[in-house]
Amino acid sequence: MTTPLVEMDGDEMTRILWKMIKDELILPFVDLKAEYYDLGLVHRDETNDQVTIDSAEATKKYGVAVKCATITPNAQRMDEYKLHEMWKSPNGTIRSILDGTVFRAPITIPSIHPSVKSWEKPITIARHAYGDVYKGVELRVNEPGTAKLVFEGASGKKEEVVIQEFKGEGIIQGMHNTDKSIRSFAHSCFKFALDTNQDVWFSTKDTISKKYDARFREIFQEVFEKDYEEEFNKKGLEYFYTLIDDAVARVIRSKGGFIWACKNYDGDVMSDMVSTAFGSLAMMSSVLVSPDGNYEYEAAHGTVTRHYYNYLKGQETSTNPMATIFAWSGALRKRGELDNLPELINFGNQLEGACFDTLNEGIVTKDLVNLMEGVTPTQVNSAGFIGAIRERLAKRLG
Repeated sequence: MTTPLVEMDGDEMTRILWKMIKDELILPFVDLKAEYYDLGLVHRDETNDQVTIDSAEATKKYGVAVKCATITPNAQRMDEYKLHEMWKSPNGTIRSILDGTVFRAPITIPSIHPSVKSWEKPITIARHAYGDVYKGVELRVNEPGTAKLVFEGASGKKEEVVIQEFKGEGIIQGMHNTDKSIRSFAHSCFKFALDTNQDVWFSTKDTISKKYDARFREIFQEVFEKDYEEEFNKKGLEYFYTLIDDAVARVIRSKGGFIWACKNYDGDVMSDMVSTAFGSLAMMSSVLVSPDGNYEYEAAHGTVTRHYYNYLKGQETSTNPMATIFAWSGALRKRGELDNLPELINFGNQLEGACFDTLNEGIVTKDLVNLMEGVTPTQVNSAGFIGAIRERLAKRLG
């Protein structure tokens, strides 16, 4: 490697797996150059979350990052980790700085059939990676009063609407987005669709949200007609918009094989639904793609807290590391593509191939045992699973 990867370490069980994957599957085979950032909750707290910002800026500098799952603290975590502040989601911070789109797709194998019987091909969720509730501000109302939404323009123009006349206690939330970010989201989706030869379905709820969600619909249509419609027609690809509830019904009845573009929160929820229906959230790849060509690879799942507490008690765990391994393989392959290193591209491909070899032989973690059909599964713990992949990787690499 010539240009370093940005490596973002994380929390709990995924942090344990991260080290095992590096020690067993990466460092023995790759001359790894990485700029390391510890995004574990303790270190984020020690740096007032500056480390998260630094890691995102490094991604803009070097172009490719690989990230471990991280904790987004709530009140319980505040007490557990004695935090100075309830820090925001690291993913939300990184996505905001990179202004990219998250593409999530299930990792599929022949012996695990989707629970939605009509699905024949993977469904890729394109999740807008900026704004909405993830950049929201909130107030707890503890007395009667008037809540207003106010905008004061730089020109001096002032707009004001009443949100609610509170008769008693309640809550208020304010969200925003920008035309620039929505436009970047649209471009990313249409470019990715042309690259992967897939249709694009886009859904919001503009019948209810007649300005906020409607703006998404308007920008998508404008970008499509201006820059992509001709090329879509040449390739025989389709773009269509529908309401989110109609989209859900269509997706369930579909054969799959398309990109489902969703706003930030919708994408967060629907990617979990799609991944679980295809088998397991641990079998879901995720890549953040920014409009200026930066990539951040991660697992779509969280830090596997329950397994981590068992691990701390000395109990054996059978945590599925597939999505985290695919974050590494994807990042290394992309680094190879950008730096013209065919050996690194091949390594990324062979690492994924070794994972499939292992799974197709029925060697699996606990979460997959009851999902497999036509194969007699052998359940192993996390270390045993990674060890089995290493054996097959070494064989593939000769």
